[in-house]
Amino acid sequence: MKLIIGFLIIGFLASCSDGKKVVVGNKTTMEINMVYDAGNVVKGEIVNAKFKIKNTGDYPLVIAEVKGSCSCTVAEYPEEPLATGEKATILAHVNTDKTGAGILNKSVSIVSNTEPSITRVVIKANVTTK
Repeated sequence: MKLIIGFLIIGFLASCSDGKKVVVGNKTTMEINMVYDAGNVVKGEIVNAKFKIKNTGDYPLVIAEVKGSCSCTVAEYPEEPLATGEKATILAHVNTDKTGAGILNKSVSIVSNTEPSITRVVIKANVTTK
């Protein structure tokens, strides 16, 4: 798995041609809100969670993959590297039609050139039937 992710990052970086110099192996840091609380939602609603990120390190932040913990969670993320100080948003959509009623607690894994390389954020909600 790590080998596949490594090749994906290398391929992604090789395809960047906007003049930003990105060197494989450079680790950086990011600031991110770790929890999105949607409050009370009615079963069938789509929870649209927003996770604001900021590159707080010295090198470009490269997000290789963002994946939800189940098929009910789909994520969108910036495909271009973020320069130092640059901000962006990761969007995660949870289809509550595919979840049960009650407490919803879904995680989203962000794979990037940070240490550790996987950051998990959480989407919380209380799913009701009315």
